[in-house]
Amino acid sequence: MAPKPFWKGYLKLSLVTCPVAMTPATTDSEKVRFHTLNRETGNRVVSQYVDAESGKPVDDDDEVRGYQHGEDEFVLLEDDELAAVALESTRTIDIETFVPSDSVEWIWYDKPHYLTPDDPVGEEAFCVIRDAMEASKTVGISRLVMYRRERPVLLEPRDRGIVLWTLRYGDEVRDPEPYFGGIGDEQPDTTLKKMVATLIEERTEAWHPSMVRDPVQERLLEIIASKKKGRPRPAAKPRTEEPSGGNVVSIMDALRKSLSQEGKAKRR
Repeated sequence: MAPKPFWKGYLKLSLVTCPVAMTPATTDSEKVRFHTLNRETGNRVVSQYVDAESGKPVDDDDEVRGYQHGEDEFVLLEDDELAAVALESTRTIDIETFVPSDSVEWIWYDKPHYLTPDDPVGEEAFCVIRDAMEASKTVGISRLVMYRRERPVLLEPRDRGIVLWTLRYGDEVRDPEPYFGGIGDEQPDTTLKKMVATLIEERTEAWHPSMVRDPVQERLLEIIASKKKGRPRPAAKPRTEEPSGGNVVSIMDALRKSLSQEGKAKRR
């Protein structure tokens, strides 16, 4: 059963409008979560804001946001001042423009959400917009207030629905030049590239979600289950040794050894 949508509003393209519902495409509800407890009493510990100088608790009504512009100087902003700069795009996804679907690099993508029609009457308009983007190999760009911030969003046709991605702001993505600019542009040895290509071919499989399972979570659940039943916790698994950079190894020798190990593993 699909979870309840966390947002409902309208998808709009020019004069075409249809009601839609949106649900996060990812979830962390199955993750192991911990509370901080008082070891002596077993009671939960609560957190509160305190004045950094006096150490006294601060009432909710006295909390205010401040922008730091000096070592100990702040510009205070009230809630109504912050609300005044918010856009009205809280309930309408108005597609402002379209761009080629392959022109937006993965690094700009943030969080995915499933967008679906929320009314049988508006389903045709939804499907027309979806199929037109699919046929033209484009994605829609809009803006929407989400998670208490006004965000740029991208709409991508996917199967019978649309995936809405929140996008990162321009100042959130670092310029890669300072990081990659110092890497030499000399082409690696052809033989070495062929050997690595063989390694890649040996290890290539069809994608499956099990490839991104969380072994730490699985281990935590084992420990919790054992402690609930009063059993001793499972023995810690030996750690894999991290490669050290102390020994200089020939790339050719390392690749030959790797290919030999891959061949033996395949014959088993």
